[in-house]
Formats: sequence, structure tokens, C-alpha cells
Amino acid sequence: MAKHHSTYPHPCSALPPGRSVWSIAALLIAISACPTSAIGQKGPQSTAACPTAADTDHQHLQGQWRAELQAPAPGDQPTTATLQLGPHPELAQSVRGTVVRGGTTAQVSGDVDGGDLTLEESINGTNISATWTGQVVDGSCGKEIRGTWNNAHPTPTTPSAPFVLRKQAAWQ
Repeated sequence: MAKHHSTYPHPCSALPPGRSVWSIAALLIAISACPTSAIGQKGPQSTAACPTAADTDHQHLQGQWRAELQAPAPGDQPTTATLQLGPHPELAQSVRGTVVRGGTTAQVSGDVDGGDLTLEESINGTNISATWTGQVVDGSCGKEIRGTWNNAHPTPTTPSAPFVLRKQAAWQ
């Protein structure tokens, strides 16, 4: 039987003395399992992750929200809007952004204090065209707000209306 000579060294020849391939493999398996076991476990939620209504602040308002405004007349469809809120560049504890409703985009800015939301809406960027006043729903982790949208110039087709704001999940 001819002996085969390889130009490659035997894999075990590079191991430190006293180490086997199996002990190295076991070590690598243990190391690779560590991060996944920590990520896969759910620990108790902190109060910061789920604020009470009173603890909701301007940072919890940041992101995308879907608004549903009650229909002006029974049988009509409710109006929907999308709000995109971010940090206000001039007021540290406030938010600023846009609301898109029925093809129209308006600017909004405001804050939440002790669970009470106040947003001012402006179609022309100068005058207040509407206000959003409401309360963060207790137990919603700051992700649902109910209140009233008040049109500065109500008409039969755009009266003031109750609203529900629901925070949309962020793209991850």
C-alpha cells in the first residue's frame, strides 16, 4: 500500500499542545451560542419601554402616527390622516412634523405634558388652521391618543371631530 503524502499540513498539527479538534470545536460552538441565547430571552419590560400615560413625553411622540377622525355625519366614512413627527428644532421638549389628510399636507407642532397632547396644525405655515387636543390612553404604552381635532374654521363638511391616533410600527 502506497503512502499518500500531502502538501498540506495535517489540521491537528497547528493545534496548541494538549488541545484536540473536539475541544476546539466545543469551544467554538459554546461561543457562538452565547449571543443567541441572550437575545432569545425576554426579560421583564422596563417602565421606560412602556411609559404610563402621565410619563409619555415628546420622545414617545416621535415617529409615524395614523389618525382616524370621526365622520361628520352618520353613515359617512371616517377621515384618515398620517402624521410624521420628529424633534422640534427650536423647542427642546416639543415635536414638529407634518399631517397628510385628503391629499393636503399641513405642518404640525406641539407637545405632550402629563399625558395631555396639544398639537397645532397650519396649512399655510403661519396661521393655526386646527388643533389636536387629547389624552394618552392609559395602558397603551404611549402608542394611542384619543381626543378632539378642532377646525379653526369649521364647516359642515369639515367640522371639529373626535380622533384616535395610533403610533405605527417603525421599519426595522
